[in-house]
Amino acid sequence: MKLINIGFSNLVAANRIIAVLSPDAAPVKRMAAEAKTRQMLIDATSGRRTRSIIALDSGHIVLSFMECERIHMAVNQEADV
Repeated sequence: MKLINIGFSNLVAANRIIAVLSPDAAPVKRMAAEAKTRQMLIDATSGRRTRSIIALDSGHIVLSFMECERIHMAVNQEADV
C-alpha cells in the first residue's frame, strides 16, 4: 500500500483515491457539506484554507490544504515506482 502525504504529515492510501478536486465549484462544496452531515468528512487542513478535496472509494471526503497539482504529482510519483 502506497501512502501519499497530503500535508502536515497526514497520509492517504494512493489506491483509495478516486478524485482530487478543486474546492471552488459549487457541486464540490455541496459534496463536502453532504459528507459532513453523514460524518464522512475528514478535515486534514489543520485550520488552513482548503485548497483541494480528495474523494476516496470508501465514500469519505478529505479536505487538504495542498494544491491539487501537488497531490497529483505525488500520486504519479508513487505510480511510477
